Amino acid sequence: MSEVDFDFDGRVVVVTGASGALGSAICEAFADVGATVAATDVVDPDDEDAPLDAGREGIQFYQGDFTDEDSVRDTVEAIADDHGRIDHLCNVAGSWRGGDPVEETDVETFEFLFDVNLKTMFLASKHALPHVQETGGTIVSVSARSSLEGGEGDGPYRASKAGVRLLTETIAEENRGVVRANAVMPSVIDTPANREMMPDADHEKWVDPADIARVVLFLSSDGATPTSGAAVPVYGEA
Repeated sequence: MSEVDFDFDGRVVVVTGASGALGSAICEAFADVGATVAATDVVDPDDEDAPLDAGREGIQFYQGDFTDEDSVRDTVEAIADDHGRIDHLCNVAGSWRGGDPVEETDVETFEFLFDVNLKTMFLASKHALPHVQETGGTIVSVSARSSLEGGEGDGPYRASKAGVRLLTETIAEENRGVVRANAVMPSVIDTPANREMMPDADHEKWVDPADIARVVLFLSSDGATPTSGAAVPVYGEA
């Protein structure tokens, strides 16, 4: 397969959920092509379960709780002050919980999923947008394949990720010609945690985080200038 070259030299990229498997892959992908990456997460990268290499060149870690508006405001402003600009935002923070029908789902699970999956995306976008508008940059957010339809046992998760898609379309419409906003829709991502949770699944059908990161790079690049308001499948052939 041929390689595509990206050049993000001089660009500042904010990545939420950076301590997770997909977030860390996106951070590394941007750093590999010359970007300055502001990696943000509530989880410290020194945590033994966090794959992010926050010490590598091109990545600077900012700890913040992106479900809390004051924390988001402070973190985004610190990044802008440190680097003088923000060109790209990648909303990766998210989580999955499920297994119960709606009538058996507790409100804490519902609130947790909407906080982590949708509120973080809303708050990060809200506070990063003034900076991204100045640079004519991009926002790429992580939705999910399952957000396209209802299903058994994980309704709040699907609904929260559907919200990510709709908010992406709204940001694209409101910023037409200024900021491009797109979403990616993974299914099950090939991570150690998912393999442990589903040991009998066909792992060969799962998509590697690094491959999804390349799509995020493309959507953030000048090569995707005609594309805004899209929800791009990144679930391979599964």
